[in-house]
Amino acid sequence: MKALRKEYNLTQEDLAYKSGVGLRFLRELEQGKPTVRLDKVNQVLNLFNLEVGVCVKERSL
Repeated sequence: MKALRKEYNLTQEDLAYKSGVGLRFLRELEQGKPTVRLDKVNQVLNLFNLEVGVCVKERSL
């Protein structure tokens, strides 16, 4: 997220405001917090026309 934000020349404050999430959430997201709300992640990614979703993995038996 940090690299994407920097690519668009946005500060953390700018991105948090434009996406409608809190600055604390964005900071934790960029720092790799292992538990984040996916709806909020997608709320931020929506600004870049991206989203996180479920994909099917191949079974390895």
